[in-house]
Amino acid sequence: MILSINNENPQPRLIRRAVQILRDGGIIIYPTDTVYGIGCSLLNKKGIEKIYEIKRRSRKKPFSFICADLKDISQYAQVTNYAYKTMKRLLPGPYTFILEASRLVPKILLPKRKTTGIRVPDSRICLSLAEELGHPIISTSVTTEEGEILSDPFEIEKKLGHCVDLVIDGDILGTEQSSIISLLDDMPEVIRAGKGDVDDFI
Repeated sequence: MILSINNENPQPRLIRRAVQILRDGGIIIYPTDTVYGIGCSLLNKKGIEKIYEIKRRSRKKPFSFICADLKDISQYAQVTNYAYKTMKRLLPGPYTFILEASRLVPKILLPKRKTTGIRVPDSRICLSLAEELGHPIISTSVTTEEGEILSDPFEIEKKLGHCVDLVIDGDILGTEQSSIISLLDDMPEVIRAGKGDVDDFI
């Protein structure tokens, strides 16, 4: 199923419809401020396992997740003053920040070191979904088996529609992923340079 939602001004009725699918244990594909993401509710262990299968991804490579705002982040991660100031300056935006995970993060998402990747994308659709759901949404980019990023929602629906419960059409996006920055121990480290400017961290 494909559902067209306005990127700038998401229709609340359609957001509620998508969130009901998440609440019912479903998996959705949705637009972010970088690329299309595939995800489910953070509390949906079966959904997370299914996304690992769809992505053919090692369990040692955990998924990041989307929070509605900075206040939300502090529930799921240890946020120092330095991390807070850094994120306040750059979020919402095309960044994934690596932080120490709190106990609320499901064990399935934690590799040996208890860290987690958190996003607050500059995308009204994303933030509306997370706000309406009331807790974070798993986020990993939509790719082909060869690792090519898919940016057209109708192509995504054709290739992956059978694996998920809903594809949200938020127009054709780019193919540049978020920049990943570790803020562990207040020692910023650029893990991946992507759409977000990383000059301040180099």
